[in-house]
Amino acid sequence: MANIVFNIALGYVKRYAEQVGTGNAALILVPIETSGLEADSVLRDKDDLAAVLVGTTNEQTTMGRKTVTACTVTVDDTNDRVALDFADQTWTAPTGNAISKLLICFDADTTTGTDANIVPLTLHDLALTPDGNNFTVTVADFYRANSAA
Repeated sequence: MANIVFNIALGYVKRYAEQVGTGNAALILVPIETSGLEADSVLRDKDDLAAVLVGTTNEQTTMGRKTVTACTVTVDDTNDRVALDFADQTWTAPTGNAISKLLICFDADTTTGTDANIVPLTLHDLALTPDGNNFTVTVADFYRANSAA
């Protein structure tokens, strides 16, 4: 599950996830470098991907982004929660700087727009020093919300 949910996405993550795979909507996975990483308390206030990357926080561009076009939304009435998941993602022979976070964003239209149009949803701790060996990330229920009542 997420270490943080961005303030801009609170209450909307399920809605975004339900749009993945319709039209050109997708989740975008962005590896974030260890070097220059801002605190979670600073990052959670950023409203788009461009804002996340404009400070000292850096995208690890050598590994590259992943585009996810299928997301499972599960409403669990037994446990009074909703869970969002997607298939494992593999980076083939990744290299470059070490990463400490994986950012999951929503892009309503992958054929147009810029990072300013991409909404950051969740941020996950993920320590990796790319060494040329394939790397598969498994994020079981990247987001889970439950009733607080």
